[in-house]
Amino acid sequence: MTLCQKLGLLGVLAASGLHAADRITGPSFAMRSEVYAPKAMAATSHPLATQIALQTMREGGSAMDAAIAANAALGLMEPTGNGIGGDLFAIVWDPKTRKLHGYNGSGRSPEALSLAEFQRRGLTDIPSHGPLPVTVPGTVDAWFALHARFGKRSMAQNLAPTIAYAREGHPVHETIAYYWARSVPTLSKWPGFSEQFTVDGKRAPRTGERWRNPNLASTLEIIGREGRDAFYKGAIARSIDTYFKANDGFLRYEDLAAHQGEWVAPVSTNYRGYDVWELPPNGQGIAALQILNLLEPYDLKAYGFGSTEHIHLFVEAKKLAFADRAASYADPDFYKTPVARLISKDYARERGKLISMDKAMKAAEPGIIPELNEGDTIYLTTADADGMMVSLIQSNYRGMGSGMAPPGLGFIFQDRGEQFVLKPGHANSFAPNKRPFHTIIPAFITKDGKPWISFGLMGGAMQPQGHAQIVINLVDFGMNLQEAGDAPRIQHEGSTDPAGQAVAMADGGEVDLETGFAYTTIRALMRKGHSVRYADGPYGGYQAIKVNPEGGYVGATESRKDGQAAGY
Repeated sequence: MTLCQKLGLLGVLAASGLHAADRITGPSFAMRSEVYAPKAMAATSHPLATQIALQTMREGGSAMDAAIAANAALGLMEPTGNGIGGDLFAIVWDPKTRKLHGYNGSGRSPEALSLAEFQRRGLTDIPSHGPLPVTVPGTVDAWFALHARFGKRSMAQNLAPTIAYAREGHPVHETIAYYWARSVPTLSKWPGFSEQFTVDGKRAPRTGERWRNPNLASTLEIIGREGRDAFYKGAIARSIDTYFKANDGFLRYEDLAAHQGEWVAPVSTNYRGYDVWELPPNGQGIAALQILNLLEPYDLKAYGFGSTEHIHLFVEAKKLAFADRAASYADPDFYKTPVARLISKDYARERGKLISMDKAMKAAEPGIIPELNEGDTIYLTTADADGMMVSLIQSNYRGMGSGMAPPGLGFIFQDRGEQFVLKPGHANSFAPNKRPFHTIIPAFITKDGKPWISFGLMGGAMQPQGHAQIVINLVDFGMNLQEAGDAPRIQHEGSTDPAGQAVAMADGGEVDLETGFAYTTIRALMRKGHSVRYADGPYGGYQAIKVNPEGGYVGATESRKDGQAAGY
């Protein structure tokens, strides 16, 4: 073969988007096989966290102990997405009660900060970093609440593996190193960040470089030894109070001391015989249920995965669901989102009349919630030999969060308050002691009242879109657990104005398609009026565990992140 022929072949291969490996089973997009295990399973976005979860269960811990242990590890090993400065949501299948239980571990805005203060500063939207978007972190409270009901081992035992890695160090993985390097230039100006989250005060750790966080180790030791109140009412809380007083912040000891997460009832819709479960607002989970309801009347199986009809219908359903999301998903203590109405089949039939098979919608109701798709979240799931399954998601928001890192504590505060809007009278308008709209959502699927799949897909506004696609891939297209996550994804993103507020989609927004969809499909979508583009990494990261009807569990992860599904 001549050099020209070789170059021509390379060009054809590059243009085709073919995978580098030729697997002998499964569809061409599948990156690996499902994982099977007879007793227990864990799927997280970091192999060491997965191993910690499995070891916890081997030593007698429950799936909840394993989830907490893995979450703590991810706060150390993947600070680009989570940590004890953030919030947490979970859905738990309890084999004793044969029920799903939900926990909303999101924190509230500071009592001393008001809408008038933002107006006084001349702000039209809440800054993305620094002290102003900081809200009370709910993760530690959520750990202890979940542990009290479902844990077996002590919290000190659950936190011990992370404390050891924090002191001794661990090698940083590739995707995490990438996001870390992106965060350093933005966050280094905030007090405490460079001292605790860079190498020599200058740069992010590189792939494979050993990272230690002795400050976090000390903080976790105090929490494990003294309990939840050490964080919210003890010396840690007083250190946080002092830090924010000195740095133009509004979070106070009293805000931490008053914090309490809450148990909530998961809500569901039935999609072709499968009950898909999400948590109600202030999260965005019900958007996935709305999308599924809108799509149920269509024979997606007949259209086929990746067909023009499949993608077109999905995008149109997303537009309608997200119009409601922007208008009415908020803290239920301040605004009563009409959840039952929004996830009803009757409402879907009414809204579905707006979908045309021939033409993309060019306008939608104005939305005012930012659609951010940073690497800002971790999702994990665990399952134990007793049948308990945990679906847990946790985040700092916007990657590493606000950049505010109190000295000596080893963690960064979330900037979740950015998700409020500064528009008086809106459901999600900023107010003191209010929980912001939340993007992070865990999910669960049951069949005939029995647990089937615990799953999640991280990534900002991609999350409900990803949840719906996973369900469709499993139910309509018959994919296995791994294939459902590996299949190329669709993301629709609406237009936003300079303040980060969604405006009427005069152009219909943008449809991002991963490599793997045929150009003939893309061309047909454009002829329906869709604007189609490639995008750099907004497609999320998926983990899942399924009950194996033969006994034990099936696990799946994906190559978009650095994760691992494993069991024993």
